Amino acid sequence: MRPTLRQLEYIVAVHQLGSFGLAAEVKHVSQPSLSNQVAAVEAELGVRLFERGRGGSLTTAKGLEFVTRARRILSEVEALRAAMLSDVPFGGRLRLGVLPSIGPYLLPQAMKALHEEEPELRVIVREENTLSLDEGIRNGRFDAIISTPEDHPNAFQHPLFIEPLWVAVAQDHPLVGASEVEAAHLAGQRLLTLDSGHRLARIVYAIAGASGAMVSDDYEGTSLDSIVLMAATGAGIGILPDLFARKQGVHRSEVRLMPLAMPDADRTISLLLPVNRPKGLARSLAGILRRSAEDLELQVIDG
Repeated sequence: MRPTLRQLEYIVAVHQLGSFGLAAEVKHVSQPSLSNQVAAVEAELGVRLFERGRGGSLTTAKGLEFVTRARRILSEVEALRAAMLSDVPFGGRLRLGVLPSIGPYLLPQAMKALHEEEPELRVIVREENTLSLDEGIRNGRFDAIISTPEDHPNAFQHPLFIEPLWVAVAQDHPLVGASEVEAAHLAGQRLLTLDSGHRLARIVYAIAGASGAMVSDDYEGTSLDSIVLMAATGAGIGILPDLFARKQGVHRSEVRLMPLAMPDADRTISLLLPVNRPKGLARSLAGILRRSAEDLELQVIDG
């Protein structure tokens, strides 16, 4: 016996809700029936998917793996159904994940242009860090993401643009007054960046290695705003991506921003989607995003 789609739905529901009873209510089935279906899958596969207790149901390690794969299968089935029933790309709904440092600055104009081109397409946008975006595109939670391509090697890539980096320092920092910051200026300095779930953190560690600077785990930011605030207190030198720096950071009076002039002091941004997704709309969307990036004076990568 192979698990049916309904059994997959039941198991995912139990994992999400942490309760067989609640899952049964949501799926409009009796609890004994749902429990029997889950038990049948466990017996057939010879694994335990959930630990049952008075406080609810806890998903086991094998159960988590099952749920991840089940979500991917259910997403593919839903995408297949939507594609067959609709002439609109992605079945009329595009689930788009994007880095928080990109979305607010690139997407407003791009989404307006996309709506004009595909008025029946509904776009659902979520901002998440690099690791979450990769998990989302692998398990089918996203149809496409805008992110750094190095972190999603198994995705189909449409390169968009190259984004340089800036530094942020307190108003009384010795670097204030420099037209740009070079590697020699960073020697012995403490650099501030986001946590390791972001590609930016890995870029900053590479910059530190190349310039003789250091990155302390004590000063990991949870957002670009927090990096600016830490830099303002003199905790170190904040490293910021171009769009955030030019569109928001330059207006912060507590810090001074300057371009970072170093080899590889930039990041590439791409539109990425699973290899089995339709490519037509993705090419169109990539073109729209490139035009928006060009309007923002970024270095666009020709598709």
